[in-house]
Amino acid sequence: MPSARGRAAALAALITVGTVCAGDAIARSHPFGARTRSVNDLGNQFIPFHAHLWDLLHGRADGGLFVNWQSGYGTSFLPDLGTYLTSPFAVAVGLFPRDRIDLALYVVTLLKMATAAAAMTWLLTSLHKGTDRRWTASVLGASYALCGWSVLEASYNPMWMDGLIALPLLCLVGEWARTGRRPLLGPAIVAVAWIANFYTAYMATIGAALVLAARLLPERAQAREQIRVLVRAARTLLLGIALAAPVLVPVFLGSKHAYPGWTKEFAPAGWTDVFARTLPATYSFFTPALFVGGGAILLAGALAFNRAVPRHTRWVWTGLTVAVAVSLQWGPTHLVWHVFATPNGSPYRQTFVLAGMVVITAWMCLSAGWPDRRALLGGAAVVTVIALAGATSELVTGWTFPLFAAGLAAVAGGLVLARRGRLTVVAALLLTGALVGQAAATAAYADRQRLGRFDDYPVWGTAHSERAAAVARADGWPAYRTDPGRDQTTGNDPMLMGGQGAAYYSSHTPDVLTRTLAALGAGWTSNGRNVQSLDNPVTDAIFSVGARVRAPVGKHPEVTRAERTPPLVTVRPPGPPLRYGDSPFHNQELLLGADVYTPAVAGACPVGSEVYLWAPDFTGTARLGDGEAVRLRGGQPKRRAALTPLGTVTAPGASLSYGKGAAAPPGASVECLDRKRLNAAVAGLSATGAVSVEVSGSSISAQLPPGTKGTAVVAAPRIAGWSCDGRPADSHLGLIAVPLDGSSTRIDCSFRPPGLLAGSAVGAAALSALVGSALLPALRRRRRLTPEADDVVGAA
Repeated sequence: MPSARGRAAALAALITVGTVCAGDAIARSHPFGARTRSVNDLGNQFIPFHAHLWDLLHGRADGGLFVNWQSGYGTSFLPDLGTYLTSPFAVAVGLFPRDRIDLALYVVTLLKMATAAAAMTWLLTSLHKGTDRRWTASVLGASYALCGWSVLEASYNPMWMDGLIALPLLCLVGEWARTGRRPLLGPAIVAVAWIANFYTAYMATIGAALVLAARLLPERAQAREQIRVLVRAARTLLLGIALAAPVLVPVFLGSKHAYPGWTKEFAPAGWTDVFARTLPATYSFFTPALFVGGGAILLAGALAFNRAVPRHTRWVWTGLTVAVAVSLQWGPTHLVWHVFATPNGSPYRQTFVLAGMVVITAWMCLSAGWPDRRALLGGAAVVTVIALAGATSELVTGWTFPLFAAGLAAVAGGLVLARRGRLTVVAALLLTGALVGQAAATAAYADRQRLGRFDDYPVWGTAHSERAAAVARADGWPAYRTDPGRDQTTGNDPMLMGGQGAAYYSSHTPDVLTRTLAALGAGWTSNGRNVQSLDNPVTDAIFSVGARVRAPVGKHPEVTRAERTPPLVTVRPPGPPLRYGDSPFHNQELLLGADVYTPAVAGACPVGSEVYLWAPDFTGTARLGDGEAVRLRGGQPKRRAALTPLGTVTAPGASLSYGKGAAAPPGASVECLDRKRLNAAVAGLSATGAVSVEVSGSSISAQLPPGTKGTAVVAAPRIAGWSCDGRPADSHLGLIAVPLDGSSTRIDCSFRPPGLLAGSAVGAAALSALVGSALLPALRRRRRLTPEADDVVGAA
């Protein structure tokens, strides 16, 4: 960037990237060491979703922007796209090899943090253009991007990083509204921010509104002018959100159609822990990550004592920062920050807004020059009091106060040197060094802590490549599905490894999918949002799974192929509507259309039959005879054990036993699968099913035998948005269904995400209004010139 402001922004980005890489290298975290960084939802959701985006960009995905045929036997993809993948940075994963998807997402995360640092630096230099202190804006911009929320929480939730970028950008939009500039660019930035990640953009919008209010309060402008500013800001915001409506409305409705997640009450953290989290090298999932390095907190605290800054500016910004801090702990404002619902997981997702407020307040302290001794002493006292208030917290580590003391000394020394106008380079190095040291240590500490507290997932390696290759060799879509296996690496293996399975984990997991698979005996985690694959030949037949990969830990993957697989579209005979009951065995038979199970007698099954155990709340191992022990993980509502195969009975009297001599789980049931009956049912479905099937990214069509009557059943969940033959699709036990009267030999089903049409209409109207507002001044000027031209013609 040729301008001084551009160079300052670039410096902030460079400091940020260098610090994060240094912290990860210290922790020996990927890509600088063998330790995985894929913990919690980073490995379970976000890396698989970005792998699916890679497939879409390279034309290798089964599905398109509307339907994801790989997960959950066919789910709506636009809500997932708008929640996880619409960041402008996300497409960068396509530049990497697919087997380096972990590295790709790490680089995307670094780019986002660097952009946030640059954006905040640009904002600060817009609020006040002190040329002799511009390097301080770089340090403060990097302090914002390296805040505790960023390196501790958002680093493994990369979509949240878009909110970190959005806050300074939306504050800039507020500045343009205040000064009446850039009426077209403002709504565009709002739209991009809300499309990139609406959740954190909502929080950033609240923060930007507070910043705009703080900018207006000290001004002595007339009330009429301030109202004009607010109207311009509201217009910009509403137009921008309306432009994003084609994505936002489907995302909103996707959430409405999702299976209910956790519901919990907000419990504020103890204030001792809250104060402790402002210090370096602390970690806790349920407390706000308030660390902001580089002297930001000292300067923010010094503002109230800096008499060179006008009184109203001092108290407005200091009061605003304190008010935002308190709002994190108060129940009603907590709900406002989180879209009126306490989130599953961390309850302090808005903390980045407070970090931004601290950094802006720190910059305001520099607006009238370097702070004098009184202000510095006041700021140091504020920081010391906060540190002492958190000293007794159990979150404080052995590194916390040495890092705090060293950083405080470096920052104070640097500010004293800068105030005296001496050794400016040394002053800059001291402030930058304090930030880099504290933030890198905090990032390294967090990398280690997360591995001990969360589920972790391996970086793509040989096992991934072997399994993906096995899936690719067996793939026969759409003639049949290939399930990547019940032995899960993540909750979204079909997107990560390939194939088309039942497994699916998303904030938008459809209610109908979870309830249908649950009725059939599927297991889950995350209170039903993470639906698991079913290793069961009956459900494989129902959902046209013709190949299944099994990859136990430490073994090479093996592919099991079905002798015969029904097509994706089958036909059920005419009859009354059916409803699921309590038994997954009976429910599978209902959907299959044949009786294939018999209850075990005295816990034993006939020789040659396959034994299945249903114990959804059981956690432990079960064993058939002297066969291999099988582990179940139940405990509803959080976890649910799947209907589990225990093996084939090879000799009379084979009994079922449980680990450590445990008794049979309460409510457990054991039934015996007769393969001959199942083969006969599969043959019947294949004989009467579709002759051919065509599938696209938003539709499925099938050619049926002439004279077919009954109900055509598509082996996909009947989620909202499906229509067949020009009308909303019917449902047969949770699957897409089309009534047949014998006169038609073809069905055509198409999918449109709910809300897409309405969102597109709103977006088009907003775009028209924006274009109209751009053209209106030109038309007015033309009208003013037209009479003059007519006068000239008349005179001639």
